[in-house]
Amino acid sequence: MTGGEPSHRLVHIELDEASLAPLSPEQDEERKVAILDLLKSNHFEPEGGGQGPYRLKLSMVDSRLVLEITGQDFERRLLLSMSPLRGVIKDYFMLCDSYYSAIRNATTPSQIEVLDMGRRGVHDEAAGILRQRLDGKVDLDQETARRLFTLVCALRWRG
Repeated sequence: MTGGEPSHRLVHIELDEASLAPLSPEQDEERKVAILDLLKSNHFEPEGGGQGPYRLKLSMVDSRLVLEITGQDFERRLLLSMSPLRGVIKDYFMLCDSYYSAIRNATTPSQIEVLDMGRRGVHDEAAGILRQRLDGKVDLDQETARRLFTLVCALRWRG
């Protein structure tokens, strides 16, 4: 990045401890990897956010997703209904449970691969929904949305 270019990216991500659901070791690992991957590479540009970089805190309040975004001379709090994501979150949890069970029970590699492909497909669908929900509020790319969805799930998981 050269001088003067905006930095439309996240440099800090925090999950509200009070909003976190109990996580299995696998789910906790996915959350950690999602945060590391997000911080390594992302595109996150809040509407009217000016220059980044940005800090993001995710939490749940009254069954709504709360995104607290701060940057240089910028602060915004977004509340999103979880209703559009409920079905896909349920499907994602079911596929994750099956996937982790298959790994623990030494299922054949081809069966594990099928479950992983299904999991990735649902993950992509959820990322698309998240991008639609944030349209006009935050511009983000598909990979950033996928990783954010993983973190949203960490707030919803009921181990």
